[in-house]
Amino acid sequence: VTGPPAAADATGRRHDPAGPRDRPPTETAGPPPAPVDARLVPAALALWAATGIGVAADAALLGAAAALAGAGATAAALRLPREARARARGRHHGAPTARPAAAVLLVLTTLCAGLASTAVQVHTRSTGLLAELGDGASAVLVGHVATEPRPVAQRQWESVPRQRLELRLTEVAGRGQAGPSRARVVLVGPPEWAEVALGEQVRVRATVRATPPGDAAAALATTRAAPTILAGPGGHLAVVNHLRQDLRALTADLPPHARGLVPGIAVGDDRALPADLAAAMRATSLTHLTAVSGAHVAIVLGVVLAALAWLPRRWRAGGAVVVLVALVTLVRPEASVLRAAVMGAVVVAALVLGRPARALPGLCTAVVVLLLGDPWLARAYGFVLSVLATAGLVLLARPWTRWLARWLPRWLAAALALPAAAQAACAPVVVLLQPAVATYAVPANLLAAPAVPPATVLGVAATLLAPLWPGGAHALVHVAAGCTWWIATVARALAAAPAAQLPWLPGPAGLVALAVLTAAAVALLARAGPRAPRWVAAPALLALVALLLPGPRHLASGLLPGRGPPPGWLAVQCDVGQGGAFLLRSGPGAAVMVDVGPAGGAAVTCLRAAGVRRLDLLVLTHAHADHVGALAEVLDTVDVAGVLLGPGPEPAATVAAVLGQLDGVPVARPVADGAGTQGVAGDVTWAVLWPPAGAVPALSGPDDVNDLSLALDLRAPGLHVLAPGDLELAGQAGLLRALRHGGAGPGAAPVDVVVMAHHGSARQDRTLAAMLDPRLAVVSVGAGNDYGHPAPAALELYGGLGAAVLRTDLCGTIAVVPAGDGLGAVARCPPR
Repeated sequence: VTGPPAAADATGRRHDPAGPRDRPPTETAGPPPAPVDARLVPAALALWAATGIGVAADAALLGAAAALAGAGATAAALRLPREARARARGRHHGAPTARPAAAVLLVLTTLCAGLASTAVQVHTRSTGLLAELGDGASAVLVGHVATEPRPVAQRQWESVPRQRLELRLTEVAGRGQAGPSRARVVLVGPPEWAEVALGEQVRVRATVRATPPGDAAAALATTRAAPTILAGPGGHLAVVNHLRQDLRALTADLPPHARGLVPGIAVGDDRALPADLAAAMRATSLTHLTAVSGAHVAIVLGVVLAALAWLPRRWRAGGAVVVLVALVTLVRPEASVLRAAVMGAVVVAALVLGRPARALPGLCTAVVVLLLGDPWLARAYGFVLSVLATAGLVLLARPWTRWLARWLPRWLAAALALPAAAQAACAPVVVLLQPAVATYAVPANLLAAPAVPPATVLGVAATLLAPLWPGGAHALVHVAAGCTWWIATVARALAAAPAAQLPWLPGPAGLVALAVLTAAAVALLARAGPRAPRWVAAPALLALVALLLPGPRHLASGLLPGRGPPPGWLAVQCDVGQGGAFLLRSGPGAAVMVDVGPAGGAAVTCLRAAGVRRLDLLVLTHAHADHVGALAEVLDTVDVAGVLLGPGPEPAATVAAVLGQLDGVPVARPVADGAGTQGVAGDVTWAVLWPPAGAVPALSGPDDVNDLSLALDLRAPGLHVLAPGDLELAGQAGLLRALRHGGAGPGAAPVDVVVMAHHGSARQDRTLAAMLDPRLAVVSVGAGNDYGHPAPAALELYGGLGAAVLRTDLCGTIAVVPAGDGLGAVARCPPR
């Protein structure tokens, strides 16, 4: 620093003799930014890490860790008096002093409380009759409905859609025993469960399967039975259910987008949201609008505080507390709402005490309080995204606004900085849910933002007004519908724009890669300074080119290690979650593909990682969404020479949609005749083994879709594969008869690889498995699926035959490669 030191004037204020000319011109406008109060950050992060790990640990180990943290906190507390005396001496001599013991005490005390709470809740989850019943047991469950039912038809193997909800149990009976229970279970049942209301007490007989230790629910329960209602919701839940039902009734005559968005934005009820609009909102990062996030709490609380501005401070604080409690009750205590409500409580406390509310300490307080109450939130995507979005707004929005305000009006700079900061913080985690980057997330949120506050306020007001004045409430929802029209228009228009979603690395590798890029971009902007336009523009332009243009993007992704199968692969079982997609090399850059998996980009990622540019044959075994959902994405990515589509007529709507997408592509719908339907695709010879022509009319009902799956025998140089689709026991028995009669299939000769039927369900024909006698059985299955796939019995069946059994939920993508004179498999499976 050059120049004379700052001096003090007569008032005691210090001034700089050099005057303002020596100060950077960008620093003269407005007051300097307030320092960030990060004292609670270490405690919140330590608690988050401890609970995230602890929910999957043993309760006794957690108790010991809590005791150890308590002992450390005691030792730190004993050091505080000595540090106080040292600070006093330091102040006397003018030397700065640190307070390490106080910081350590805060972290260790928080850890002690968090680990103790987690130990108690893990113990409660892992004990009791439900835990003793074992996998696959039949039990009678009595409990209260804890979440609204949600359809799971998009992942359904059968024609009848099912509903998914959570129960908080009170009683369990099974295997001749009965007893109380406090466990949470996820229940998947028939359509009748769509009518149950939050808080109702129900009884049902279901098959229960244990969930992994880190899951908040103690078990997955599946049933074909309708619920038996024992008691209705009590107290405030009855009122809330009535209000939400009234709002849905008020929106019944609105256009489809408004029927979903008005109740979705107001109270988080998005069950009526059209599927195409939901997909468009996912593609443009607008799904938070129907999740009732912290922004909704802020909007409602801000309106209430503004309306009560004429009241004394304590009355305003009391009104804000009432609004917070009522809003959380109305929209349901989801993770983001709870986080925002706790932060709102911090703001209210600051209002009462007359002290300024600091956003970062408020966020840390919210994290600590919520994780102490429910440690499983540490692993909940909704909670993670909510906290990250808030942290992005707290830490990045203000400096980015100042940076953009050099070239833009301040209001526009702030409008751009807010969604950009939230998107930058959340994007690395979002790619875990969907391996793609929303290109237009910031402009979509910017354009939709003006319509969100009126839609929120009008929707909430209509909900509260409906029981008192239905006509007035009806008028409010019509005005809110006009706001939601604009939101739907923005979502659909930008989702249909070119490169709306850019495929990204799936899994942890994608998270790390995007997090590193985001951190680098944030650091670049932080160091940019006044000369930013000269040296930030070039790297920003290069990054934009690498992201938007296919050639540079594919080249960059190809340089990343560990993404695709090794060179020289023979076959690949793609990891597409709960679905099927199998590749068999048919030439350089070419393959035969069996099914394309569900929509979402995983099949395209697999094709690109494997270097496949052309499909000599695409086989769609049957028309369930988990096997044909990504068809449009695949057709946009590679050239397809021809398609085999299963002959089943159901589900009729999906079959028609598939045929429409395949317009212009040669399509055959083969059946197996006496000699088998055969062909050649590149280096691969194929034969259809099932179904025969006579089975199609006999199995044409909506419940027979799986048993009309195409079962194919595939042979490439050095490799023999059998792919039976989703055949159930009836279809597998027919396939066995076809093989015994000497069709074009493998006959008595063993095959090298079997793609296990129906994602490894328990319905496996033992005689068929013994005849095939594979060296490798692969299971295409999604982690934590609702169906219990793969079944332990199916794994034991093929493992008992001497086959190596690999599954995508544990091993990711599985590649079959040459190994000496035989074959080998390459996968990233956890150690046993």
